[in-house]
Amino acid sequence: MSDIELAFAHPEDRAEASAGAAPRDRISLRDHVVEADIGAFQKERGHKQRLRFNVVVEVRPVTEPLEDDVDRILSYDRITESIAAELAAERLNLLETLAERVADHILAEPAAMRVFIRIEKLDVGPYALGVEIVRSRAEHPVQKHGDEGMEAVHPLVVYLDNATIHAADLSSRLDALLAEGLPLILTVGLPDLPRPVTGHKPTQRRVDLLAMEQNAWTLAARDPRCVVVATRTEIDWAMKRGQSVVWAPSKLVLDAVDGPKGSDPVGLALWLAETMSATALVVHGEVAVPAGSRVPVKRA
Repeated sequence: MSDIELAFAHPEDRAEASAGAAPRDRISLRDHVVEADIGAFQKERGHKQRLRFNVVVEVRPVTEPLEDDVDRILSYDRITESIAAELAAERLNLLETLAERVADHILAEPAAMRVFIRIEKLDVGPYALGVEIVRSRAEHPVQKHGDEGMEAVHPLVVYLDNATIHAADLSSRLDALLAEGLPLILTVGLPDLPRPVTGHKPTQRRVDLLAMEQNAWTLAARDPRCVVVATRTEIDWAMKRGQSVVWAPSKLVLDAVDGPKGSDPVGLALWLAETMSATALVVHGEVAVPAGSRVPVKRA
């Protein structure tokens, strides 16, 4: 096949063309179509579009008799489950990110050695737009949560009202929280300042989330330990190092597949605490806490 033909061929043909002298067994998933909310443009948010997946996985040959036992092979279900799991984890902007994460998920399977993934958007026009990646276990080693050397981190999530943010003894209060020896995630509410009123729920929600982020930066100015972060990656990095952070909520809230629908600050803090499997949520101020929490809630 020519390079151009191969570029547009099915991933199975590409896997065969790039196989070594001792080609591996392959399993494939063809034309798997799902709907997802994905895309970097504002017009794509809140609207599901069809994605088509074509996946080929090169697997380690089974050395023992199969005996017609599904537990001795890499099941096709593992591929579709990997796709579903990554789409459910959070809303993504890029197909490239989704492809990388699906590849990571599949390569975590002991039998998987190399994976070819093509993902295409089918609803952007009278054509398909997509990406294709190839990843191998040797080039891209993957660790699964729970493997040796990886420990679960259970932070302490703290909601600070405005009185606490501006309190003269803020630093000593932070000292007391940090003395518990847990990674600390600080959350804040709306500032005591006028903000635009749009009269439109979706845009008002965004205004409110941005106002909370302004309040987060106000807190950051009060104490150098209050580092503002917006992404799950930043939070995870800080938690593994036992550091304290202040949560800017817009990205995580808006990208969550099954996230909170409103913009109540304490409700968002509780959602974050549950998402992070926090040890507890500590609440400062006379604020209402939603019922039915899956993590302990304490009043400061």
